[in-house]
Amino acid sequence: MQEILLHFAMAAAFGAFTGSLFRLTRRPGYERPFMFPVVGLLGGITAYMIFYVLASTTGAPTWLLPILIVLQVWLWLGPLGPKFRKAGNGDESR
Repeated sequence: MQEILLHFAMAAAFGAFTGSLFRLTRRPGYERPFMFPVVGLLGGITAYMIFYVLASTTGAPTWLLPILIVLQVWLWLGPLGPKFRKAGNGDESR
């Protein structure tokens, strides 16, 4: 049980780190900078769940976990991620 919790915690931490790296690659001025590590954390947890099911059923190799984490975080912060609206010259006096 401790091994599962250790791998779970490491996957979550690596996901948060990967999300933070995605924040560094974005152009400055985007809103909600704390969202990147949080989405990375959730992506790492989800990737670990996928890995655990694959390892239990098919005997997936260990090196698959970091790849799954990076792909999950990239997917959630990239093409399927939140869309940021740029602040235009709208009426901001309200």
